[in-house]
Amino acid sequence: MTAPSAAQPPLMVALTVAGRRCVVVGSGTAAHDKVRLLLERGADVVVVGSDPVPGIRALADAHAVELRDREFAGGDLDGAFLVINTAPQPRLRARVAAEAEQTRTLINTLDQPDQCSFSSPALVRRGPLQVAVSTSGESPFIAAALRRRLEHEIGEEWGQLTSLTGWVRKRLRRAGAEPALQKRAFRRLLQPDVRAMLRHGEYEDASALAHELAEPFGAAAQGRVCMVGAGPGSPELLTLAARDALASADVVFHDALIDSRVLQCCATSARIVDVGKRAGRPSARVGDIVSGMIAAAREGSSVVRLKGGDPLLFARAAEEMDALAAAGVAVTIVPGVSSATAAPALAGIPLTERGLASSVTVVTAHDRDGRLNGRVDEAARSAETLVVLMPVRHLREVCARVARLKGADTPAALVASASGPEQRVTAGTVALLADVVEAMAPSGPAVLVIGEVARRAAPRDQAHAHL
Repeated sequence: MTAPSAAQPPLMVALTVAGRRCVVVGSGTAAHDKVRLLLERGADVVVVGSDPVPGIRALADAHAVELRDREFAGGDLDGAFLVINTAPQPRLRARVAAEAEQTRTLINTLDQPDQCSFSSPALVRRGPLQVAVSTSGESPFIAAALRRRLEHEIGEEWGQLTSLTGWVRKRLRRAGAEPALQKRAFRRLLQPDVRAMLRHGEYEDASALAHELAEPFGAAAQGRVCMVGAGPGSPELLTLAARDALASADVVFHDALIDSRVLQCCATSARIVDVGKRAGRPSARVGDIVSGMIAAAREGSSVVRLKGGDPLLFARAAEEMDALAAAGVAVTIVPGVSSATAAPALAGIPLTERGLASSVTVVTAHDRDGRLNGRVDEAARSAETLVVLMPVRHLREVCARVARLKGADTPAALVASASGPEQRVTAGTVALLADVVEAMAPSGPAVLVIGEVARRAAPRDQAHAHL
């Protein structure tokens, strides 16, 4: 018997044991757990082991299993489909493995990968849905740890969704619906709002949608657009709702400077459209972006409009939302972690601090035409802490204005490529900051923090400069 290796990974299959003889060797707690697992799946179970634990004895007394209250002997595997070997003694384990090899019986030996022809993965069960995690016998602990994570992420609604999707699939196939229409119906059922219905107990609403999609013509229902915040950069700072929306999207229209790792959260089948605006380069117009989203939604696609940070903070989302609504396209919002708060936090800067700053003002450095935002002066006068988004292009002028209004020694810090591997923090005064930043030529998104709290800017590796 050859144990699986990294070069020879096992073939993951699901075994039907209902009505088949399955032998469990051993009589302890581990054996009892395996017996219950097999009984849940309808197996005819034979337990071989002396002095069984009370749970096994009770099952035998109730005629749920056949108990052979003795040590394993030759012939115990006759007619068996598979055997699960929980015997603790190495010599007995080896005897059972040898018998299984001779009788060509599938065998799983607890914690002995070299004595297994199959492994029992860690399972997450949600109705008809089963998600298996296997480490090829290398680390049951890792498999169990991943199962616990999945149990939190895969709620009970996934079982109901699986049943609904199965029902729709059968109805559409009987109706002779084309594969493209079937796929569109399944994608619609997979959307987060349907799972939310099921999670909140609104099964009738979800079922009504399933009935609508089960009609060949209903399967071509119009899609929708979801405005999603990509956060400051790192995919680790995406919300669960954002990941969910990206994973189920058919088309993703994304802004410039979205981290490529975030785009990897999209389904491999999704169409990715770069509609980012870049200084000095031809950029997609809002009208063209909206037209593309409307066309995709009317084709029945699930569309994500992916914007950096939070989609409703200096991201022109309102214009796009109004145009989509006017076209009759449904829009949902998934808020994101704004770089206005995330970038300072990642640089160790508290935007408020007792006795130092009790208010924060957030402003963008430029207006819709790319010129310096005329409200910067007003914001700088009143702000205890001023956060300036998209500051690099107008950094020198912003710093000069703050220096005139509040003094050249006003603390300031610029956080570039926040949350990414190339994050840089440059801290000092408004009088000197622009020269150093221009020499560094940051290529990623940046956030400028001005005020006494900027003195707290913390170093991140060697990519930090105090002026």
